[in-house]
Amino acid sequence: MMRKNSIKDSTLVSDYIQGKEIALEVLIKRHQQRLFSFIYSKVQDRDITEDIFQDTFIKVIRTLKKGNYNEEGKFLPWVMRIAHNLVIDYFRKSNRMPSFKNTDEFDIFSVLGDGSLNAEKKIIQEQIYSDVKELVNELPEEQKEVLVMRMYKDMSFKEISENTGVSINTALGRMRYALINMRKLIEKHKIILVN
Repeated sequence: MMRKNSIKDSTLVSDYIQGKEIALEVLIKRHQQRLFSFIYSKVQDRDITEDIFQDTFIKVIRTLKKGNYNEEGKFLPWVMRIAHNLVIDYFRKSNRMPSFKNTDEFDIFSVLGDGSLNAEKKIIQEQIYSDVKELVNELPEEQKEVLVMRMYKDMSFKEISENTGVSINTALGRMRYALINMRKLIEKHKIILVN
């Protein structure tokens, strides 16, 4: 048993990829307590923790079998990131976090301002910020420019007009199309924003 504990994670990963199934068992046993505790600290439910724990290792196995693992000896942090993402997915899909209704009055930035955040909401909010940032980057350059000036730099449409050299109406139009396109991107990527 002492020998198994002295084998590096990276060696066990290589052994598993080369077909030695026992190597994965050693990895799971080595890290299960820490990973289980991490997941439980987020979801506070034993059954859900077990489900997420199993899903984490299903994802680990698939990634290793596809040959997509390249974390250079950082197995545990990589597994923790997978578990962290699955915890976020769980909260987003659970009924406790209803999805945002898509309406003409919809303003995706309204979901980002909550001063009193518990750990669960903080994780989700960080993911929303990241998702929104990626969506903004997918917008056409002119729309992105106006949206960033308005939403992140808090500029008036008059200031945006002066900075971009277009009329106020053009700036308003670009903002409108930016929000319409953001809505479409949210649906396309199946991103759930919480209210």
